Amino acid sequence: MCGQRLVLFTDQTDLDPQPAREMLARHSIGSILAGPEGPLAAAQATTGPVEGLVVGYADVDAGLLDALPALRVIATSSTGLDMIDLEATRARGVPVVPLTDASTEEVATHAVALMLAVERQLLAGARTVAAGGWTQEATGLTPAPRRLSDLTVGLLGCGRIARRVAALLRPLVGEIIGHDPHQDCPEIHQVGVEELLRRSDVLSLHAPLTRETRGLLDEERLALLPHGATLINCARGELVDPDALLSALDSGRLRGAGLDVLPGEPPSPSSPLRQHPQVVCTPHTAFWSAPALETYSLQPARTVLEHLTSGSLPAHAVL
Repeated sequence: MCGQRLVLFTDQTDLDPQPAREMLARHSIGSILAGPEGPLAAAQATTGPVEGLVVGYADVDAGLLDALPALRVIATSSTGLDMIDLEATRARGVPVVPLTDASTEEVATHAVALMLAVERQLLAGARTVAAGGWTQEATGLTPAPRRLSDLTVGLLGCGRIARRVAALLRPLVGEIIGHDPHQDCPEIHQVGVEELLRRSDVLSLHAPLTRETRGLLDEERLALLPHGATLINCARGELVDPDALLSALDSGRLRGAGLDVLPGEPPSPSSPLRQHPQVVCTPHTAFWSAPALETYSLQPARTVLEHLTSGSLPAHAVL
């Protein structure tokens, strides 16, 4: 591949990279798939100019960028950019393009499904029946479920997914409020973050993971929620202090949690959140659908291709 323009896929995820690599090849752009040694080793081993990165979960830091002097664009297969050193990309003038709107409907639907599963105690009921029981007492869970129409749902973050969650929930719940210092969202009544926490019978997280939001929901902030609140997280596991969450669940301050993300995925098999009776936990599958998988697989490479061939960048590129 000496002299051929190249795109480096930084890691092998659960997505099939082959259709994207074939698309690039049809436009005379080669590709490299990083192995277990990581993207830096792949970058150091290549002899051609790597002009584009397609990033899954791998960290992109200054060291990797220094190994890719010809790099012109980075595209990610996620909305979040917590794995990218944005200060380093800006210093080198390399734009970063996150994937947007690939699974808005899927993630919003999953968040609502988790809320309903926790509020209606569906998992405990299903386990009771599977074990031969047939009474609500046999589930071992208290208190009894609440009426959805009595609940105030708080959305921490008011982007595309949160707005879709709000649209799905409006016919079901009593009130929807939100907080987002970066989004002007007239369809969601926004309040201060402390008021949001104090009023949310159900709190659903839709914030990106940044320095400011990491560990945002710690013991102090969880204690602001109404007693018996429910927490839903389909955003990033690191937004929540796991020890504080366990303490709130065990004390009854939280009646339950619906989690599609956990810190340090995959979590340890011994993680107490995996088996907690008041937790419905799914394995980071909120994004999952056949159409979404196609977008996740192809769109980042398509973004890189368009920039390398025409210089174009979408409006949401981080410069």
